Parts: sequence; C-alpha cells; structure tokens
Amino acid sequence: MSTHSPGPEWSGDMLENPAMTEAFASQLRAVLRGQADFVARVRRDAEAMWKANPPAGYGTFEAWWRHRWVTSPFAEIQEHLEKAATLTFELEARYRKGRHEIPAARQAAALAKKNGHQAAAVPPGTPPRPVQAPAAPAAGGGFLDLIRNESA
Repeated sequence: MSTHSPGPEWSGDMLENPAMTEAFASQLRAVLRGQADFVARVRRDAEAMWKANPPAGYGTFEAWWRHRWVTSPFAEIQEHLEKAATLTFELEARYRKGRHEIPAARQAAALAKKNGHQAAAVPPGTPPRPVQAPAAPAAGGGFLDLIRNESA
C-alpha cells in the first residue's frame, strides 16, 4: 500500500527554475518553523508539569538534575530546527547564485568575448546586436503548485 500522492514526480532538476527554488525554500522554512514551535510547546508543557508536580523522594539537586535531563533534549531539538530553518536562506542563495547568477555572468562574458572577436569582422558603423536579459521568475504560488503547473 502506497502513501504517495498521485501528483507529479519530483526530481532535483526542478530546482533549476529560480521561482521553484524560492518556493521550495520558503515552504521548507515554514514546515521547520512549525515543527520548532511544536517542540517549544511540548518543552514548555513538560517544564511546567515537572515544576508543578515534583517527584516525591528526590532532594533538591536530584530533582533539578532529573528536570534538566528531561527538558534539555527538547531545547536542543528546538535549536536544531530553528538553525535548519535559517539555513534555508543559504540554500536558496546558493542555488540562485550557483545555478543562475554565475552561469549568466559566464555566458555574458563569453558572449562579450565572442562579440569582441566578431567586432573586428563587422564593418564600422554597424550597430551591435542587443543581448536578451534572462526572463524574470513568475511570482506567487507554492513549490507544489509550480510542479503541478509545469507537469500540466
């Protein structure tokens, strides 16, 4: 029995589109922040329950130690989730730079170099050919909406 939804198959090359990368990173960020909020609520409740119902038979130090032993993993998990959410900005920036900005700059430099070599062969007074700018990414929609639209 499969729990896979009958939608389009996802592959890493879908992140070639800057809009899809941005949508993916923002949705991943939202999920991670939601999970961090959930862990924070559980942590807050666990700490309140422990303080309201201290176990009988423990001394002050042992009660403190056990409280710390129970609640500190929640804090660590919450910190890791929050760090992962902030790393989505780096993910988005690296993909944008590595997949779009650097290749576009290299292509523009190669085109300029090629046009420089061709300029000698072009008669004087001929206007240069215009270079087309890359198309702007489409705004709106989430990552899954972009995948559905692309496969349709």
